[in-house]
Amino acid sequence: MAFDTFDEGISLGGVRSKTEIRTLICYVYDRVGVPMKKDTIVTALLQKGLANYFECSSSFDDLKKSNNLKLVDEENKLYFITDSGKMIARQLEDTLAYTVKEKACECTLSLLERERIEKENAVTITKLDNGYNVNCTISGGDMDLLKFSLYVPDITQAKIVRKSFHKNPQLFYNVVIAMLTRNKGSVVDALKDLNTML
Repeated sequence: MAFDTFDEGISLGGVRSKTEIRTLICYVYDRVGVPMKKDTIVTALLQKGLANYFECSSSFDDLKKSNNLKLVDEENKLYFITDSGKMIARQLEDTLAYTVKEKACECTLSLLERERIEKENAVTITKLDNGYNVNCTISGGDMDLLKFSLYVPDITQAKIVRKSFHKNPQLFYNVVIAMLTRNKGSVVDALKDLNTML
């Protein structure tokens, strides 16, 4: 297959033709089976060095124009694969290397999980006169399980707190509950879980 894309940032084994990139995007949408943002699929391919940003973005737009991807949630900018897109994915998937397909799907699923965690466990950063408040919420679905606000002196620390919280909000909740209830067994278990993250 002829290479007809920019290859800056592409790892060895990445896709280097527009047809392959469009096929890979359709394949991931078909395999993952849920509506996704453009940024999610483009970021997944970039993180694994599978394709160039410009080419990914352009290929996604081509798939929209040709009605292979359709906007299904305007507010959240979510797209889903159409029947013609599924046909591309299934008829041409053998043109893609197995490792490329698996890396793309694995990274996409990881990003979707991170998006879910961040949506369900909100963090807002509020600027103060002398620093920032980081406001965190742990959701239990239809209700909030825990809310707290933490003062930090600068935006760098605020972003570190947000990132650390989003890594495992459930573990944070477990540690707080264990400490507040003084359940020795729960404290020990929570600290063991915390130790695996460090």
